[in-house]
This record gives sequence, C-alpha cells and structure tokens, in this order.
Amino acid sequence: MRVALFGAAGAIGQSIAKAFSAHGTPYRVVGRSRDALAAAFGADPLAEIVTWNPDDPASVQAAAAGVDVIVYLVGVNYWQFDLHPRLMKQTLDGAIAAGVKRLVLIGTVYPYGRPRTTPVREEHPREPHTFKGRMRKAQEDLLLAAHAEGRIQATVLRLPDFYGPGVDKSFLHAAFIAAVNGGVANMIGPLDKSHEFVFVPDVGPVVARLTDTPNAYGRVWHLAGAGVTTQRALIEEIEQQIGHRLRVRVAGKTMLRLIGLFNPLMREMVEMHYLLTDPVLMDDSALQGLLGALPKTPYAEGVRRCLAALPQ
Repeated sequence: MRVALFGAAGAIGQSIAKAFSAHGTPYRVVGRSRDALAAAFGADPLAEIVTWNPDDPASVQAAAAGVDVIVYLVGVNYWQFDLHPRLMKQTLDGAIAAGVKRLVLIGTVYPYGRPRTTPVREEHPREPHTFKGRMRKAQEDLLLAAHAEGRIQATVLRLPDFYGPGVDKSFLHAAFIAAVNGGVANMIGPLDKSHEFVFVPDVGPVVARLTDTPNAYGRVWHLAGAGVTTQRALIEEIEQQIGHRLRVRVAGKTMLRLIGLFNPLMREMVEMHYLLTDPVLMDDSALQGLLGALPKTPYAEGVRRCLAALPQ
C-alpha cells in the first residue's frame, strides 16, 4: 500500500506518519512548504517529501501520482473555511486522475451542528447551523458523492478536540504552558461542561489501520476521546501533577466577541462556542466493532506526557 498524507505537517499528520513509520511503511508527505515538511519528517528515511500547489491541477496530480491511499488533513485558516470545499474538489479531481484508489478524510464534529443525542452516533443528522459546519459538510458531501459514483473509495474519520505533547492548537495548551512557565492560563469557558479530548498520539495507529481496512470505506466513523471529562477536571489534574494551583482566566462568548475586535482567530471562534456549552460527545462503538480495541491514553497519563514534553 502506497500512502500519502496531504496536509501532513500538523500534529495529527505527524502522529499518522509515526504510525506508518513504526511498521516500516514508506509514506509521502505533501504540503505547501518544503521547509515545514523537512522540519517534521526530514529525519525519517521512510518519508518522501513532496510540495504541491492545490490551485494547480497538474501539481495536485503529480503529488498524488503512484499513490494508493490519500489521508487528507489539509487545513485552512480559521477565517477561511470557505476554502474547504474548493480544496477538496481540486484534490479529488487530481487524485482520481492519478489513479488513487482510496481517500480518508480526517473530519470534525462541525457538520452535525447542535447535538440531538448524547452520545452522538454516526447516523446523527448533519444539520450544521454555523458557516464553518456548512463548509465542512460541503467538503464531506463532495467526497461521499465521489464514492457513491464509484470514482474513488472514501471514508471520513471524525475526531473531537485534541491535545498532546507539542500540540499548541488545543483548548488545553495555555494551561500546560502556565504550568511550566508560570503566568496565567487563558482558557475559553465554561470549564465545567462535559467535554472529551483525543490524545494525538492515539490517532495515528487508528488511521493507519483504517486505511488498510476495505470495509471502512463508504461511510463515516467516530474516534472518541478517553472518556467524558471537563476542562476544569484536566486543570485540576495538571495542578495535582505539578504540585501547585494554576492562575486561570476564563473567557466566555461575550469576551470572545470583544477580543475578536482585535484578534481574527477569537472572532471566528464565537460561532463555534456552542461546542463548549452543548458539547458533541461521540460514540465510537462502531469503529471498535470494525477495528477491535482502540488506543485510549488515560487523561492523567496524557497530562503527564504533555508536561514532560515542555522545556522546564
């Protein structure tokens, strides 16, 4: 199996690459910046580094040439979610032209909108009430339509919020930084609502198995976190491990609006704030039925590893 990770340089991509490398499987990493790819994968002799321009059909096709499976992790700025459907279409067209057989999209809970059930299973209606949710749904619709038309085998793996060593795009990152460097942990609340987080190193082995499972294609799957928790509980776990209290400052939706006047990322987080007040908690029993036992690092161990990875 020849696999390529499109949009590989982020934390999830690195976790997936590590899983393939651990099994001696060569893999291709595709991104816009050769420097970023080289920094992340240059030390691995199994990694082939390829740059692309998704706006150039020839570049997309060249990046996909000779590949059996694409794992799609292409990200955009949080204020540019309108790019998601266009990038997916461009990638699909190039991949199909290159003869790629399968594509795995690493997705989110955004297309569901507000949850109707707890937990949420894969058959939950996709009725997003946010712009970002609609763009992610449009992205998925393109992929699933290509599968239904027999143009490519496709599947979507939904992840909840995540955290892990070196992961700075996490609700918990500020707490880890404050634990090691002091200062105030700026958090987005409420902190006491139920939530779940997947530990990034647990994702890679699951994706590696999924890519090579024929029955995985043609539907959506969930990978849930290591159980239901709260941000408050994880802050308390951090405090227990470091032996002292953290100074915490919490921003709610109103504060996000104010900060958003000066910060485009915070401005774009306002519409997604419902995920903290009406959390989407996922049921991944279907994926367990497909693959067997799934890696689930306990939160206490995940916290320990995150703290250990930060420079003291």
